[in-house]
Amino acid sequence: MDSPEQRRKRKRFQKTTKFSLLRHFPPVRSLLYCFGFFISLYLIFRQHTVSSFHNVVTLSRLSSFSNYQINPVNFFPKLPQFTIQDRVSFPDHTLLLVSVDTISPISIDGYRLECVYKSNKSDQGIKLRNVLSLDEYKEDSLLRLLVRCPLSPENFSSPIAVQQKGINNPTRPDTLEHKTLRSWDNLAYEAVLDEKNAIVFVKGISHRQDKESDPTRFTCHFGLGKYMLSSRAITVAQEVVRCMLPRSMLMHPDKARGVRATVSYQMPRVHGRGRVPNRVVVPSVAKISVLEPSTRINNKHELCVCTMLWNQAHSLREWITYHSWLGVEKWFIYDNNSDDEIKTVVENLDLEGYNISRRVWPWIKTQEAGFSHCAIRARTECNWVSFMDVDEFYYFPHNPISGFPNQGSLRTLVSNFSSSLSIGEIRTSCRSFGPSGLTSRPKQGVTVGYTCRLKSPERHKSIIRPDALDTTLMNVVHHFHLRKGFTHMDLHQGIAVINHYKYQVWEVFRAKFHRRVATYVADWTESQNEGSRDRAPGLGTEAIEPPEWRLQFCEVWDTGLRDFVLANFGDYSSGVLPWDRPM
Repeated sequence: MDSPEQRRKRKRFQKTTKFSLLRHFPPVRSLLYCFGFFISLYLIFRQHTVSSFHNVVTLSRLSSFSNYQINPVNFFPKLPQFTIQDRVSFPDHTLLLVSVDTISPISIDGYRLECVYKSNKSDQGIKLRNVLSLDEYKEDSLLRLLVRCPLSPENFSSPIAVQQKGINNPTRPDTLEHKTLRSWDNLAYEAVLDEKNAIVFVKGISHRQDKESDPTRFTCHFGLGKYMLSSRAITVAQEVVRCMLPRSMLMHPDKARGVRATVSYQMPRVHGRGRVPNRVVVPSVAKISVLEPSTRINNKHELCVCTMLWNQAHSLREWITYHSWLGVEKWFIYDNNSDDEIKTVVENLDLEGYNISRRVWPWIKTQEAGFSHCAIRARTECNWVSFMDVDEFYYFPHNPISGFPNQGSLRTLVSNFSSSLSIGEIRTSCRSFGPSGLTSRPKQGVTVGYTCRLKSPERHKSIIRPDALDTTLMNVVHHFHLRKGFTHMDLHQGIAVINHYKYQVWEVFRAKFHRRVATYVADWTESQNEGSRDRAPGLGTEAIEPPEWRLQFCEVWDTGLRDFVLANFGDYSSGVLPWDRPM
């Protein structure tokens, strides 16, 4: 039998042995921490693996995976989803207004879209065609695309979808065929707020140039379905309808942003019939835009320029460089479906410090309405706005008293009239230049290359004060109607003229046969007004070069602007002009 001392030793030995063994293992709390950590790693790894595997499986089906760039936020970017908002049918193409839904937006140059057409026969499936052009615009601060598609192939529908080339991610199925194809002949296409009024631009309501319509026949409508609000028209002229804002929008103008707008009108009463005239509602793709408040309200630009152009990338640099030297501070360019390098040229000029605003304007033969739209935009930013074309250049002839023009001469000229209480428009005569014996485009630009013109001026162009314009915003051939109390002033040709390089070498002039931008001027291919100043004398309706074209329209040799440009813009050592330098 053990003694008490032995039993005490045995218990002490067993206790020590037990704890010495447990000492080799971590505490229970540490085990729980470690277990939780490994579980978290497992879940994260599993989620990442499944997601990556799903993307790999999806993208492995695509034939153009190399077109995608690695996004540092997400290695596999979400494919963009395209939703057709509206479709408009033009004579030579179909316009799709498309919204883009994507977490990782791709540069517009990377979309590489193609148009999708559905067969009218069940056994032929679909056809794909490359887009004619692709551009972007902002609506409610969101990116939208303007996609121009070719006309549909035979036995196929108009384009019902767009998708990225080589990637089967077409327009969302619920929007493919439910968007009515609108006809350009009858359509509300733009809308903008102008203080307490809404301006709606409408095609097909008036075919009368320089004439107002009876506003009591017209009503504006805002919204869709049972939530539509209406208000009366104040003025109607050509394609521009001005309406009062409904009271709810008047109190909160920002709520009008993005609301669809259109007009309705009463058909004229037919003589001898007692029926109430029918009211016609114009289809609409127009959504109200709210011009952003200008930061220059108390310090406006003295002189701005607005133009509408098509495929004038080769001429733009010379035109902007020259007139900026004369004092133009801001440019509003309305791009009417160009498919050349105009966007790149504008971006480069903007980077060089020229203040250029390019707006995509897809509406054909709407120059007057586009100028009205531009006048609204410019009013908060500019004291004076010149409406002119890219082939028109202001020229100040040498004056025995004032000498040669200085830098900023055009801005100084208009600023002299800013304090006038009556002058709202400055008109300048245009001298039309011909090919001047050339057969190819002059390398140093039009101001240097073309030196022979017609003797008598043709027409005039205008610089206007936006605040002086009539509420109709009506304009004809680059001049506007003014409010009561304002008048225009004609500049003497000894002070300033416009060199209009209207009849250039045939390869350039031939482009005019594509389509003219003015609403009420016949296209070159139409046999209308062939003897008017809107046409080229002796030229028919076909783009066939007349005999001795290079020698036509040459009555007076005029080298004034050429000499001035070479003296003031040429490099001292090489003679190279700013617009002649390689980019």
